[in-house]
Amino acid sequence: MKYLKALAAVIILILLDQFTKYLAVQHLLPLQGGKILIPGVFRLLYLENRGSAFGMLQNKQTFFIIFTIIVLVAILIVYSHMPQTARMLFLRIDLVLIFAGAIGNFIDRIRQGFVVDFLYFELIDFPIFNVADIYVTVGCILLILLLLFYYKDEELNFFKK
Repeated sequence: MKYLKALAAVIILILLDQFTKYLAVQHLLPLQGGKILIPGVFRLLYLENRGSAFGMLQNKQTFFIIFTIIVLVAILIVYSHMPQTARMLFLRIDLVLIFAGAIGNFIDRIRQGFVVDFLYFELIDFPIFNVADIYVTVGCILLILLLLFYYKDEELNFFKK
């Protein structure tokens, strides 16, 4: 029962990610130049990403699948050992974000052999990404900030209990 909210949040986030990817496939795949939302700044542009962030490790699907499973198991272990206190709320939310993002892209890799990306900041020529990538990126940045500035070392020793 104590994990019900986290499970519901993960499911909602995954559904949102998968729905946006579905829309990208349905509406952007046939468009050569994508859909311009803010000229010269931001567009929706379909891309089949067979690598990781910034196009690294192209066609290494087995590596990504194994790595994702390891990350997911690690998150589950940490989450299950974490005290269910108000102080740990930010860390719980953070882990839910990373978990949902990892699952969202994992589903694509297993089902299609690539990840659907479609968000493109053309002003800075930022690599094309998707909603699950946003979850993972925000989650990782938040994790770093929480570990550096919010939690004390002794608060994170819940494995020793």
